Amino acid sequence: MTATTYAPGSGSTASPRPYTAAETRQRIFSIMAASSGNLVEWFDFYVYAFTALYFAPAFFPKSDPTAQLLNTAGVFAAGFLMRPIGGWLFGRIADRVGRKRSMLISVAMMCGGSLVIACLPTFEQIGALAPALLLICRLFQGLSVGGEYGTTATYMSEVALRGRRGFYSSFQYVTLIGGQLLAVLVIVLLEALLSNAEMKAWGWRIPFAIGAVTAVVALLLRRTLHETQSESAKSSKDAGTIGGLFRHHWRAFVTVVGYTAGGSLIFYTYTTYMQKYLVNTVGLPIKTASHVMTGALCAYMLMQPLFGALSDRIGRRRSMLLFSGLGTIATVPILSALQGVTSPWTAFGLVVLALAIVSFYTSISGIVKAEMFPPEVRALGVGLAYAVGNALFGGSAEYVALSLKQAGMESTFYWYVSAMMVVSFLFSLRLPKQAAYLHHDH
Repeated sequence: MTATTYAPGSGSTASPRPYTAAETRQRIFSIMAASSGNLVEWFDFYVYAFTALYFAPAFFPKSDPTAQLLNTAGVFAAGFLMRPIGGWLFGRIADRVGRKRSMLISVAMMCGGSLVIACLPTFEQIGALAPALLLICRLFQGLSVGGEYGTTATYMSEVALRGRRGFYSSFQYVTLIGGQLLAVLVIVLLEALLSNAEMKAWGWRIPFAIGAVTAVVALLLRRTLHETQSESAKSSKDAGTIGGLFRHHWRAFVTVVGYTAGGSLIFYTYTTYMQKYLVNTVGLPIKTASHVMTGALCAYMLMQPLFGALSDRIGRRRSMLLFSGLGTIATVPILSALQGVTSPWTAFGLVVLALAIVSFYTSISGIVKAEMFPPEVRALGVGLAYAVGNALFGGSAEYVALSLKQAGMESTFYWYVSAMMVVSFLFSLRLPKQAAYLHHDH
């Protein structure tokens, strides 16, 4: 198949021609195909977080549940440390070879990592080698997902329809959250079918096996994608190079890292860590916490297109300022209120309120970054900047929260998240009022 190029540029100021019906259908199909692979990638990645409550004793046999979770959270964070390398490697491939090739490789790597984890022996069987192998698999997955975000965000921003890029690009987080939601749903289903002992013995392996199988389907779908990177952008001497990125676009890079730091921290606080918070701190049963998070993630997923469409009307900068401003004000009250909650419905309402605030950011997370870089370094700029901010602050969220809880200073974590929201607000002020790139299509 000959690749169809429809990469956005920044040079023309003339009014672009309207899309034909065929072009519209093709772009929407491309959004769906890219999104499906994104869903599988994030399902595989988040299955680890949601099964940790069950497999922690198998790899870290200590009597203290918080210590076990601390060890699994440490491995979770280690996976994030590979993200900058993945962001650089896959960003370079996407800018120099093509977005499609990069997305195919990343989903294949995630498939392999999940398959190995599904088959790993336990500590009882092979001793300290078990957690070491778990760590290696997690690093492999971190490398894959580090490349997935930047390339998918870039691709979806480039195929999205003019004037509705916020709406269509929001489907990256619809499928990212959908991956989390499916991970929770699989756990809820397994909890209904298996006993607690069976879940800890072997049931936790099933979601990893499911993730490996569905990744094969994602590979087939992604093979149908059209390339968006133009030949001229690929052949640029700066294409996919660190030098080209930092020589001309270092301010944009720093800005993206700055607001991604707070965005990633609050996102992981209210998604992956929240399930453990509801169990360890709020005192809800594991199954009840899973049900609360299932409902909350479903609501969160459905919010994304609404907030994405809102950004098309009010602008990305205003959306980002609303996110960081409301996040600064509301984080401590929401987390403090959750601490004393006894009703699952009240917990659900508070978590959804928090996720609504986060939606101002996540719905436009990809497009607001892509709009700051030209095509020749777009995937690299988006992927690497996101990965750096995410690795340092998103991946460490659980570890920092659990460490402070173990030290008897849990409320300090609430203030830490609020402080990072202030940082995000200050960097959001640096955003241009109008996108520097992605104005028109070639």
